[in-house]
Amino acid sequence: MAIRSDGLRTKKRILQSCVRLFLENGYHQTTMQQIMKEAQVSASSIQNLFHSKDGILLELVEFMFENQFGMARSVAGAALPPVYVYAAETALQITLTELNENLREIYLEVYTQERLLAYIQRATARELYQIFGPYQPELTEQDFVELEYGTSGLMRGYMASPCTAEFTLERKLEKFLTLALRGFRVPEDEVQQVLRFLAGQDLRGIAQSVMEELFRQLAMRYEFSLDGLLPPEK
Repeated sequence: MAIRSDGLRTKKRILQSCVRLFLENGYHQTTMQQIMKEAQVSASSIQNLFHSKDGILLELVEFMFENQFGMARSVAGAALPPVYVYAAETALQITLTELNENLREIYLEVYTQERLLAYIQRATARELYQIFGPYQPELTEQDFVELEYGTSGLMRGYMASPCTAEFTLERKLEKFLTLALRGFRVPEDEVQQVLRFLAGQDLRGIAQSVMEELFRQLAMRYEFSLDGLLPPEK
């Protein structure tokens, strides 16, 4: 029991340190030596618990993605059809990458690494089957896994292209959702209704609140302080 307790404390220290370092320095600029120094652990401790820096990121990603659809449901509300939940969830992911460049780098890494991407695709496909299955009842859950191969690539492409004066966030979201929803065979009138709904939302403000809530939940799970941790609003 003592060994398990010590291992849990070590694991929490590593995760605490990585949340701070990834947000302050960026994922790629954070080295294993920095993690070891910040968390006061040895390389063997990281190897035993996570295998690598990528393994640490996977642990954090699993937590983040477990909670994102729930938060999107609170944005869409119980009265709206499930397609609004998908629209809100994907819109919030894209908007989060516009709030902070280190967050953009983390999301892009997640949508690039094979192991991390496979986790997202599996988890998202289950949601897609529930949301879009009624539009294409002949499709199986495996079909939606295969469709998610395409939509996850689409998501990464839009995340990787920062907004500009011409390519605004609103324009980016409209382009992404139009392509994605049509791909899931959502009728055109519903696509336009969803776009009008999102256009009426303060997505930057909501994304900032979602980010703060996610970090509060992270802080509670891994027992660390948020002081100086949350990325500032752009």
